[in-house]
Amino acid sequence: MKKIFYATLIVLAGFAFAGCDRLLDADPKDRLTEDGFFKSESELKAYAIVFYGAFPAGELYVANDDHYTQNNMSDEEMGKRTVPSSGGGWSWGALRNINTLLVNLNHCPDATVRLKYEALARFFRAYFYYNKVKRFGDVPWFDTPVGSTETDKLNRPRDSREFIMGKIIEDLDFAIANLPSTKSTFEVTKWSAMALKSEAMLFEGTFRKYHAGDVFLQTLPADAHDYKWYLEKCAEVSGEFIRSSGYGLHPDYFELFHTMDANELTDEVILARDYNKDYAVSHVSGATMTNGSRGCPAVTKKLIASYLMKDGTRFTDIRDWDKMNFIDETKNRDPRLAASIRTPGYKRMGESVTTSPDFKVTFSGYHPDKYLTTPGDQDIASDIDLIIWRTAEIYLNYAEALADLGTLTQADLDMSVNLLRKRAGVTAGINLAEANANPDPFLTDADWGGYQSPVLLADPNKGVILEIRRERAVELCQEGFRYYDLMRWKEGKLFEKPFYGMYFPSEGVYDVDGNGSADLEIFTGEAASSTATAKKLDEDIYLKDGTSGLVWLHKGVLRNWDEGKDYLYPIPKDERNLTGGALTQNPGWDDGLTF
Repeated sequence: MKKIFYATLIVLAGFAFAGCDRLLDADPKDRLTEDGFFKSESELKAYAIVFYGAFPAGELYVANDDHYTQNNMSDEEMGKRTVPSSGGGWSWGALRNINTLLVNLNHCPDATVRLKYEALARFFRAYFYYNKVKRFGDVPWFDTPVGSTETDKLNRPRDSREFIMGKIIEDLDFAIANLPSTKSTFEVTKWSAMALKSEAMLFEGTFRKYHAGDVFLQTLPADAHDYKWYLEKCAEVSGEFIRSSGYGLHPDYFELFHTMDANELTDEVILARDYNKDYAVSHVSGATMTNGSRGCPAVTKKLIASYLMKDGTRFTDIRDWDKMNFIDETKNRDPRLAASIRTPGYKRMGESVTTSPDFKVTFSGYHPDKYLTTPGDQDIASDIDLIIWRTAEIYLNYAEALADLGTLTQADLDMSVNLLRKRAGVTAGINLAEANANPDPFLTDADWGGYQSPVLLADPNKGVILEIRRERAVELCQEGFRYYDLMRWKEGKLFEKPFYGMYFPSEGVYDVDGNGSADLEIFTGEAASSTATAKKLDEDIYLKDGTSGLVWLHKGVLRNWDEGKDYLYPIPKDERNLTGGALTQNPGWDDGLTF
């Protein structure tokens, strides 16, 4: 049942979304009604199943940010984005499909079925617009399919993000009220809608708090809701989810990312994306983590240093923590570290021998492991299910919203993020009073790419906000959240800071994990080892202090984050031309068009 459902989804999604990047790309889908479509639940399900193709796949584990990077930095990180002629995320085919279903629901005589599929379609419309607001800010609102001759609709200007967020809330509240409440790992339910509302309200509330007065919010109407209103919405829906959903935490953090079938994780997983090679439905997590030709993904030193000790004390309070060898720096740490990268003693699923970090595959030395399963076919085509929402995120959203509101209590922490630490095996949770009295200086250390927002640094709750951000980074690492977290916190400048890897005191041959085999040789003349991965100093590998120090990732790669434009993406030129300039360009982006 599980595998057939999602295999069908992927196949149909391929047909439904092919060539639909713009409203004008395809014939109207509502012509299906001429053949009597949309009259039964089976027809509605066959049409609506393609909506699931909107969910991310590879983005869940392959991303570029200050915690998880690859050998080629993204244009976003380097400040090299330009205004595209077309594409660039400005695609509307998925929305057209959704609105087509909504306007044709009246063809179904069963009121109960109509309500269910209206709720499903409105969930996906909210999801569509949430992602558009994150990327572009203001966007035009369409709640009906728009034909190629309806120029009055096509040429409409962008609506304020305040208006769009209001529509998102309306759609999600309807979905929450009318979607099934029975748990379903691969189909959208009431709980999926609550998870999306929690995430969207946190994003908008924190974006408005940390970007207050910015050019990106200049189009808000005078009566727009303030950041507190959105954070209160986040805390409200998150708290309701925690109290009433029946979801909790899976007892083993490692199993969340190394269990093939997400149906075995229904205690925590709210919604997952289903894969099965038998139906030619797979992804490339195995190849990404084991093949050096796929970007050499690497976790950065900054994230590794953010993990606490197992007793809850700070690793970065230890003298010369940044000069420790790999074996010492991974001892007695938060167990989630060993569940996320290869640490000494690591054994890949299905193997009885230890496996070292592979410097041919990861160029920081910190070799990521999430969604890596057994060797063999999984290294070519992986079909481990990928999690979209899980309870841990809701706990984090709840605590962060209250912390940024200034209303967080110790009881709130104990019912949310402290449960994450307890599940992981960290023996001490966050103490609200202690966190605010003694904020961790590492997390705001500018030399290490620590948070620098003036709004944050002036907040009386800075200490606990920092601890919740630490918990978010650790719990959700490699799951596709970090880039937009930095956007909403106004921390894009962190991309300009150096990224580092492991520490090496000199050139030489290193058994980094102590398993008796040579893993890396750093050399200047000729390589001496025949078994270690050889890296020539200042050609294949760079060290922070020249002949010693931390591996310096992306040395010499120029990066420039523009605070006046880079928090939003540009509108493609062709789209602005098609509307005669009715679509205004985002702040700071010069596309050369005049109207």
